[in-house]
Amino acid sequence: MILYGVGLSPFVRKTLVTFKEKGLVFEQRPVMPGDKSDEFRCASPLGKIPGFADGDFKICDSTAIITYVEAKFPEKPVLPADPAQRARTIWFEEFADTVLSAQVAPIFWNRVVLPRMMGQAGDEAAAAKAETEGLPPLLAYLEGQIPASNFLVGDRLTLADIAVAAQIVNLMHAGYEIDAATYPKLAAYAATILARPAFIEALTAEKAMFGG
Repeated sequence: MILYGVGLSPFVRKTLVTFKEKGLVFEQRPVMPGDKSDEFRCASPLGKIPGFADGDFKICDSTAIITYVEAKFPEKPVLPADPAQRARTIWFEEFADTVLSAQVAPIFWNRVVLPRMMGQAGDEAAAAKAETEGLPPLLAYLEGQIPASNFLVGDRLTLADIAVAAQIVNLMHAGYEIDAATYPKLAAYAATILARPAFIEALTAEKAMFGG
C-alpha cells in the first residue's frame, strides 16, 4: 500500500496516524499538492493529498482512504461498531475536517506555509481573525464534549480523536498553544492524544521538515 502526501497536511496526518494505529504496513511517498506525476494523478486526479494505492485500487481523500482500510483491515478499528458511537465518531471527523479546519487553515497558511516554506509574507490579519474570532467558540465546544475517559467517543481512541488532534497539530506548528486555564479539559486531552506513539512518530518526521 502506498500513501501519497506530506504529513504537514492535517488530512495526510490523519490518514498516516490511522495507518500506524492500525499497525498497517505501507509506504509513504512525500508528494506535494498539485504534483503532476502520472503515478500520483492516477490515485488523485485533482492533485489533492492524500492519495492512496493498494495494488490496482486507487483512491484519494482521507475519509475515503480510511473507510477502505477500515473495511479491509478490521483489526484495531478506529470506527466503533455501536451505531450511536460510530455516528458520533463520523460527526467529530466531519467537524474537524470542515468546521475546525476552516479556522486552522488561515492560521497555519499565513504563519507557517507562506513565510517559512514559500518565503512570502502571510496575511497576519486573516490569521489573527481566525485565532481571535473563529477559533475560540470551536475550542469551547470541544472543551464541553470531552468526557472523563479523555476520548471523544467511548473509552478508547477513535477516528474522532485522530481527526481533531491532526488539526490541533497545525495550530502548534503555527505557535498557537491551547490555553489550559481557559480550556483545561481540551489542553489535557490534546496532550494525551499527541503523546501516543503514532503521533510522536509522525510529528518527529514533520519537525525534520522544519530543520528541527
